[in-house]
Amino acid sequence: MSPDLEAELRDLFRDAGVRGWVHATLVTADSPRQRQREVGLGAREPVVPASVYKLAVLAAFCRAVDAAELDPTEQVTLHPADRTAGPTGLSVLADPVTMSWRDLATSMITVSDNAAADAVHRRVGQHRVRALLDELGLTTTRINGGTAETHRDLLRDTHTRDIAEAFAVLADNNAPSSTHALDPVYGSVTTPADMTHLLAALWRGELASPDQTAFARRVLGAQVWPHRLRAGFPATVQVAGKTGTLASLRNEVGIVTYPDEHPVAVAVFTHAARADTLVPRADAAIAAAAHRAVTALRTPRLTPRS
Repeated sequence: MSPDLEAELRDLFRDAGVRGWVHATLVTADSPRQRQREVGLGAREPVVPASVYKLAVLAAFCRAVDAAELDPTEQVTLHPADRTAGPTGLSVLADPVTMSWRDLATSMITVSDNAAADAVHRRVGQHRVRALLDELGLTTTRINGGTAETHRDLLRDTHTRDIAEAFAVLADNNAPSSTHALDPVYGSVTTPADMTHLLAALWRGELASPDQTAFARRVLGAQVWPHRLRAGFPATVQVAGKTGTLASLRNEVGIVTYPDEHPVAVAVFTHAARADTLVPRADAAIAAAAHRAVTALRTPRLTPRS
């Protein structure tokens, strides 16, 4: 990466009041040399994935379906008392809900549904997620359970009784609080480069059958949040991805595809100086950093798209 781009990214994050980490790489290419191109700022430093961990669960889900270890159409009922708290999806519903594993995986990605994610994660199994990461050589990435485990850490470390109270403590700039969930030394951990590697492999079809690869692409492309990666690109550009948010952490990993160009996998992780629930400047910094990183790697296709 050029020194000018590195300085630009550092300035961008500093002006937004966040620490930032970036990695981008071509997903496909017309030559091995092209495939080696990448852009990074702290790309291999440990970061907290937050809900970006759901990418690994999605990939493991697809592989379990391919191995006939899981029937994606099987119906499962989730009761309110057993569902993980969260701001979207099944987490906010009052009554029992019955749906298929495939639809739960869809909700896990498209609206970052915590209840659906933990149900799918339990069904797929932590051992399958770990095996997938080991197979890809993502040795820095460690997923210590799902959202329910993160919430338990938050309750313990903030000395609160429910998750809403815990997040209120974390969002109070006048009452600083620390928690293991925000520290990659103690909680789940990954790197921007690990996440682009995982997402690019899934997107290329290296981790699952054509049918399951198409499913993964479809749900990633249907993510509803437009305020991070999506905000950095024109409407003619396809953006598929997964956000992650936890207190002062805001992340997104995605695939950006310009018409007639090779897709680019990009990951942006941030940690804001302020603990406010909403930090629009941090979201805008993710969009801007992704745009700059992807622009540096834009490559026209010389061969027809497969």
